Amino acid sequence: MKLLFKQRLFSWFDSYDIYSGDGSVLFTVEGKFSWGHCLHILDANGAHIGTVQEKIITFLPQFELYAYGEYLGCIKKEFSLFVPQFTLSSSDWTVTGNFMEWDYTISSPSQGLVAAVSKELLQWTDTYVIDVPDPANALCTLMVVLAIDAEKCGRN
Repeated sequence: MKLLFKQRLFSWFDSYDIYSGDGSVLFTVEGKFSWGHCLHILDANGAHIGTVQEKIITFLPQFELYAYGEYLGCIKKEFSLFVPQFTLSSSDWTVTGNFMEWDYTISSPSQGLVAAVSKELLQWTDTYVIDVPDPANALCTLMVVLAIDAEKCGRN
């Protein structure tokens, strides 16, 4: 399953549209005013299905993930020198980026490759292509990518 992650050009808060491979909108992401990043994920019908909430007072960035009202875990940036690395507290997923922080892989010892994420260059806004082999992992993968993008925006 391929997802196209596009940030909206004109918005006060972080806002994104997530498209399927055929161009239909699967998810909408709306940033909310709060301390730290707070992103609400809506399905194609506008129903709230997930939240990515930044934890404020931490040494390295951390984001709590919620889907359908249930706590999924916390994605944490790990200390690393050359390539960004993240772990998800409630699963065995690890996220590794490349030196330029444009491409990421999400992998798991039990599942293998969970997703591959690549940034499209020469776009007006942040645009990522997310390749998720198992559609059941699409929402959680999207939340991980949102957290990584929010962490990068927070640094810049």
